[in-house]
Amino acid sequence: MFKQEPAPVPAEDLAASLAPFGQSRMLPREAYVDPKVFEWEKQNIFAGWHCVGHAGDLEGAGAQKAVGADPNGVLLVRGEDGQVRAFANVCRHRGHELLSCGGMAKRRGIVCPYHSWSYKLNGELRNAPGFDSVDGFDFDTSQFGLTELRLVNWHGYLFVDPSGADVDFGEHVVGMEDIIGPYRPEDLTVVARHSYELDTNWKVIVENYQECYHCQAIHPELSRISPPTSGENIELPGDWMGGWMSMIDEAQTMSLSGQSGGVAIKGLSQQELRTVMYLVGFPNLLVSLHPDYVMTHLMTPLAVDRTHVECAWAFPKEALEKPDFDPSYAVDFWDLTNRQDWAACGSVQRGLSSPHSRPGPLAPDEDGVYQFVTRVARAYTGTR
Repeated sequence: MFKQEPAPVPAEDLAASLAPFGQSRMLPREAYVDPKVFEWEKQNIFAGWHCVGHAGDLEGAGAQKAVGADPNGVLLVRGEDGQVRAFANVCRHRGHELLSCGGMAKRRGIVCPYHSWSYKLNGELRNAPGFDSVDGFDFDTSQFGLTELRLVNWHGYLFVDPSGADVDFGEHVVGMEDIIGPYRPEDLTVVARHSYELDTNWKVIVENYQECYHCQAIHPELSRISPPTSGENIELPGDWMGGWMSMIDEAQTMSLSGQSGGVAIKGLSQQELRTVMYLVGFPNLLVSLHPDYVMTHLMTPLAVDRTHVECAWAFPKEALEKPDFDPSYAVDFWDLTNRQDWAACGSVQRGLSSPHSRPGPLAPDEDGVYQFVTRVARAYTGTR
């Protein structure tokens, strides 16, 4: 996305992925198993706009959280002014991480654990021990503040552009306001989280999410509530993609019984109350909009064949005020569905590791996968 050279993927195979739907093939095997392609993705795809968490994860001034690693490690900090800022997770002294990946803290300042350099919550250098005790040593603290990164808080989701060179954020989410806005995810409360570590490439997870061609075979519980052929995908002009599926008449939401243990999100249309919208915020955020809760999957690629996924369930405050509220009706349903998907994704990754694996065709029901595959293929060629 930000370099001129293309990804280390055979050009003729990318041409097959970009062929018209019905004639195209999946991405070449190298996209899923070659560490060089994974490194290219970190330097290009994940150096642009990607989700790093939820604003609600940082409660109160001084809350800090480290996300990502390697070239795209980010330190999120809520300042005294209540704003969340993103900094490169790099001390300006010797480059030590300010927090280890996944680490959290709450302090009046940011402190490097290596030599105790400390910074204000706005990134300005506060103190460098020992530098003020040597006569004649010229040290200007104003030159050594933390490197601030582009960050946008959009409906409570935090997006960072480590490169500083991606498109305007409005182009990234164009067409999405009317879809996500009615659910007001910024006003919902996350009440449950599950963390999973999958032995699979991050793209396999998205491709699985983008189709229900597999649902009848491995998701009997889901298929009873939402028939696999009940929806369709939508065309969006920005970096997002997705589609909707409807529920059977007897169901109120996606749960094992089809019944809701919460309350409907206020202000939703009749169609929104009868459907579930499945969205991909390219490259690493999956958002599932339900009538009574919003579920997200946030992916952090760890290696070419390993991905961390955090699944979070958020509910309206009216549900939390119910004395008998129990989120397990939604959490248990999707944890079961997730584990069914994770088993399939792991098997796909093992199959792709075979030297005999070749890119296959897409079924007529896999137009959502085609949206994603072509988005990645265009990135590999250096175009949006």
